[in-house]
Order: sequence, then structure tokens, then C-alpha cells
Amino acid sequence: MRQFNNLEELIGEATEYDKKQAVELKKPKSWCKSVSAFANTSGGILIFGIANDNSVIGLPDAEHDAEAVSEIMKNRLSPVPEFHLSFHVAENGKKLLLLQVFKGEETPYYYSADGTTEAYIRIGNESVPADSTDLKRLVLRGRNSSYDSQNSPFEAADYSFTKLRERFKVWTGKSLVEKDLSSFGMIGTNGNLTNTGALLADESPIRWSRVFCTRWNGKTKGGGIVDALNHAEYAGSLISLLNDAESFIKNNSKTIWKKLPDSRLELPEYVHRSYFEALVNALIHRDYLINGSEVHIDIFDDRMEIYSPGGMPDGTLIQDRNIKGVPSIRRNPVLADIFARLGYMERSGSGLGKIREAYEFSANYSQDKAPVFYSDRSQFLVTLPNLNYEQLQKEAIPSDKVADVADRVADIADISERQKQILSSMEIGTEYSSNDIADMIGLKGAMTRRLLNDLVDKGLLNKTAETNRRRYLKVPPAK
Repeated sequence: MRQFNNLEELIGEATEYDKKQAVELKKPKSWCKSVSAFANTSGGILIFGIANDNSVIGLPDAEHDAEAVSEIMKNRLSPVPEFHLSFHVAENGKKLLLLQVFKGEETPYYYSADGTTEAYIRIGNESVPADSTDLKRLVLRGRNSSYDSQNSPFEAADYSFTKLRERFKVWTGKSLVEKDLSSFGMIGTNGNLTNTGALLADESPIRWSRVFCTRWNGKTKGGGIVDALNHAEYAGSLISLLNDAESFIKNNSKTIWKKLPDSRLELPEYVHRSYFEALVNALIHRDYLINGSEVHIDIFDDRMEIYSPGGMPDGTLIQDRNIKGVPSIRRNPVLADIFARLGYMERSGSGLGKIREAYEFSANYSQDKAPVFYSDRSQFLVTLPNLNYEQLQKEAIPSDKVADVADRVADIADISERQKQILSSMEIGTEYSSNDIADMIGLKGAMTRRLLNDLVDKGLLNKTAETNRRRYLKVPPAK
């Protein structure tokens, strides 16, 4: 049972707390819905004896109210969640009743009376009725399961996993064998794909896993005579979706540079590590129970928005949380584990902190350019400001100084066309293996490594190690 040191810890209404002026005996639904919501979400505390204006009025007979609360819960809640009743005496001598409801393991928890049966969930500081999608989610949790671990109707023999095998080989140096598909949770005991397997298949049969990407003309979706400058819809394996979305962002954003005494400093509009983390989060942590809603990437003149279906799994609102203190909650743990094996994400830790930290380390970052996170019941939205937008507006940098990487490296002397292709394919701040680069330029590994080592000798690349796990990093080209 949580202990409180002062009254201020009790007062306030948020995801984990609710307050009531009195124990309504004739209309117990007014507080029982909070009990259902707490049990169905992340637990919480209901405080009786505090008015809406946060004044402490106490309960005339707290002991009797405690007995009534216990009896009503046993009669109106099904199943009865685990709870704890206690008293708290305020500084003014008034007695409060504290009802702590623990996060339930047998979800959904229903309130049943007057001919109706409803389950509630907690969204921000409200207890709201669970809709059909919420109920599906609660049923899975009550079974200690998740969407991605469920068997799909698709037979494993009908699908291939070329993209998955390629990435696994590049990252681990090992081949992905058939038994790995089962051990990774991609094939169920009935021989069908799990939902994880269906999402990772080359031709994914789960249509709502698609990604829609748009480069808008202006700062809104109707910003000019031509609304959209570029648009693409991607389908297939989650690995393909990640790669395609990443490429769309690269192709629809620019990098400016400014001269330094002996080099040029590259200033991208968007930080690669930040938007890559946001893409991974959107694909892995989205709510796939929400049919008919896809991941959307919208690039405007001044910002990029990455939208994914489904709010925070614990019902909190991300805009009310300290980003650095948000724990990693894996809505799709099987998918998350596989993406960790592929080197796309870590098994622990929140990617949200990385999104913000990567921005802060950018040379053209300012505090008003911090990434913004927003969530509600049905969506999670990451907004990444264009780091160069105001700079371009103020200084009107000539267009010949706004160029993509290929244009900027074309004048580097003493390197081959293949090496120029390598540099133009790499992005500053991203680590690449030699196999990654060989795949990008369509060259054999041994020849690619020779070209890479020569670029390292010329000071155009850095390498992280001398082992078979070495990675290459691009550095700003010489003046």
C-alpha cells in the first residue's frame, strides 16, 4: 500500500487518482466506474472526502462508508478487483477514506447493475466506457497475451521472409533458419503464422499495417495551389515499411551547410536518429487492433508529423508525462523482441528520450525546436520541427547552397564514382556495416570493404572497431 506524507499528494485528479466528495450509496456507479477503470488500466486510488474544489470536507462516518464500499464492490464489480481500504486524517482533523485499486490480471473488470454491464478504462483524468477495441485488448491482457502473439488465419507455407532474412544476416552474420521462425514467435503450433509473422512477411496480408507518406506544400494540408508535392503508400513487411518510410523522409528533406575554417558543417532539417526512432516506435508500438487506421508521415515546410494508431498502453497522456521518466511499455512484445534482435531497437528503455536527446545534440538545435509528443485515446503523434525552417526564412540562403548529399560530395577530389555513391548513400550520424553499404550500392562485400578502407584513410569515414562488428560513420567532407 502506498504511503502518503502530506495531503497534497492525495489531492488532484490524474490517471492514477480520482476524488469524490462522498460515498454515493444510491448511485454507486458514480465511483464504481473509477474502480473498474483503475483495475482495467494501471491501478489507482479513489479518495472520498474531498470536494471538487479540492477542499477537505471529510466523511461523517468513514468506518461505515468503508464497509459499504466493500459490500458494493463485491456485488457490482465482476470479477472483484484486488483492493485495499484505509483511512487518512487530514491536518484539519477530517477523516478521508482511501480506496486503492490494484491493476487487474483478470481483465476486463465490469460494473454490472440496472440491467447494464459496462467496463471502463482510464484516459488521462477520466474514466470512460471501454469500446469494442478496448474490450478486445482487455480480453487479451486477461489471458496474459497480446495481439502480436495470436495465431492468424494465414498458413505459414504461403509466405516468404526475404527482407527479414536479409536484415538478420547483415546484423548478426548468421542465417535465419526455419526453426527460428517458430522460436521467434512467428509461427504458431497450428502451422499458421502468428500476427507477428503476418506483419513481417514480405507480402504482409494485414492491410492496415501500411504506411502513408506525404510531403505537403506549405504548413498545412491545404497550403497552396498544389496541396501535396509528393505522396507514397507503402505495404509489405514491417522491415520494408521502415526502410521505405526512412527513404521517403530522406528524399523529401534537405541539408544545408555552412563553411568552417577547414571543413563544412552539415545542418539537416531533421535528425536521422530522431525520426528513425519515431518510425520504429510507430510501427512496433502502434495498436494493430485498430483496423482501418495506418501510420502516417506528414512532412510540412516547418515540421514533420509521425502519427500512429493507439494511445499510451497505460492510459496516460504523454503530454502530461516527463519524457525522461516514461518507462518502456511494449504493446507488442513479440515484435519488439524481434526488432531488438535485428538491431533496430533496444530491449529496454524508451525511444522517446532518444528522439529528444538526438535533437538536442544537433548543431542547429534551439529550445523552441524540441520534439513534441501528444497522445489521446486513439493516437500517438510525434512532431519533429524543421531545424532549418526559420533560418532559411530569415537569411534566404541561396538555393545553390541547399543541396542533397550527392551534390555536395560530387566535388570531392581523388575518389572514385563508387566511393561518391557510397558517401551519397550514407547519412551523418548513422552507423553502417560494410554489408549495409554493399546492399545499397549493389557491390560485392570484399570490394566494398576496400573502398570503405580507402575512404577511412582519406579521412572521409570513421570506423568504430577493428572487429567483424565494425561500423562506418560518415564525417563532413573536406573543404
